[in-house]
Amino acid sequence: MSQHTLAHLRANDRASLYELKPEPSSSLRAFVVSTPESRLICNDPFITGLRYTELLRTAVREALILLHETKAFDAVESDTVVLHILRGGLNFGIREALGEAFGWNDHSSAFISAQRARVSRGSDDWIITENAYRKLSLNRHTSIVFGDVVATGTSLKYGLHEVVEAAHEQHKDIRDLTFFTIGGTRSHELVRELEDGALKESKNYTHSTVVYFEGVFEVAGSDSPLTLRIPGTDLLRSKATLAPEFIESQYEQPSYPLERCTIYDAGSRAFQAPEYRKDVQDYWTRMLELARRGRDFASLLSERFPELDPSRFGEVSLEQICQQQLEKFLPKRKG
Repeated sequence: MSQHTLAHLRANDRASLYELKPEPSSSLRAFVVSTPESRLICNDPFITGLRYTELLRTAVREALILLHETKAFDAVESDTVVLHILRGGLNFGIREALGEAFGWNDHSSAFISAQRARVSRGSDDWIITENAYRKLSLNRHTSIVFGDVVATGTSLKYGLHEVVEAAHEQHKDIRDLTFFTIGGTRSHELVRELEDGALKESKNYTHSTVVYFEGVFEVAGSDSPLTLRIPGTDLLRSKATLAPEFIESQYEQPSYPLERCTIYDAGSRAFQAPEYRKDVQDYWTRMLELARRGRDFASLLSERFPELDPSRFGEVSLEQICQQQLEKFLPKRKG
């Protein structure tokens, strides 16, 4: 069960901003932002490709506006470097979102490649592969703004290490960090570890901010009591610290709270849609098999999101939900 609570800070007709309590540290604040766009992304796995990245960029823009209004984002254009952790970090559209939110044009960008992989089949340990590319040029006093989906935090940990190493090599300072994520607690835990380690002696470092979209999700483990799961990958709704708007949105479609993962594979979702859809299709095919063996909606809901009220869904057929999801994979008829 999550040890965190949310304190409501600000809202407009496009987004709501909450702060995670207790604060991770005196110089690190964590927030949860809820927007219609990020709710749609986290609920509907059929949002893919350009539409997916456009919606996520819009969510980042609205989050930036609220953070700026509450003085939680104070970076300036000339000092800002948008870090792209390839390829998942490209999804957030932060470079464009900063331009849309504040009219910026000349903020810099940096790039590093980082692909995680299991040490061995079935292992809970991960390593970084495909990390040959690095284009990291920092400013004298740099504000780093970046985003990624975080489960185990393997790619984030690598990215933070590379930024600190680049700052040391270039004799530059990191003034502050702002990180956007759909993910779990490793996001702010890793930033806090960086503060306690490499950034501890930095004279010009001031603060860091971690922004979670829709909530701080739980990460599936090998011991998670779920019939279907991928440990170290799936972001779970149950026992998570979630925005009230996101919880309420679960009642819009009975399929939403049953999804295996809040986001599935973010990289393939944006850039290799056929591969991504195969993953989602496999899940709903296996769910249909469970339904035909006697599992019902209420039992799956109690497994995947027991905090919800099943009576609000009315009479629901699990088999029908599965069939409706699988029909979405069929080729669309022309004419």
